[in-house]
Amino acid sequence: MGKVHEELVKVNERGTITIPSEIRKAVGLAGNDMVLVAASEDGNSILIKPQVAIDKSQAWFWTEGWQSEEKKSAEDFEAGRVTRTTAKEFLEEIGNW
Repeated sequence: MGKVHEELVKVNERGTITIPSEIRKAVGLAGNDMVLVAASEDGNSILIKPQVAIDKSQAWFWTEGWQSEEKKSAEDFEAGRVTRTTAKEFLEEIGNW
């Protein structure tokens, strides 16, 4: 891990903090971005992690099972374990399935 930038910030009465601009720039955080805020089990630290919101209709793609299959597919492709075919050839093949 590279250099860690730390800066003391104040929590206001509503629990709001301002993430310093240098830290926002370092992690690519912009206005209206989402972050995950988590407390450690021992209550001694808080993690703020940038997140990307996923459209609910696309959430299936990011499930653990689907991502596992995507990884296997990419490995097959990189290893040359693929067959190239035209759309017409593919439709003819599955028609005989």
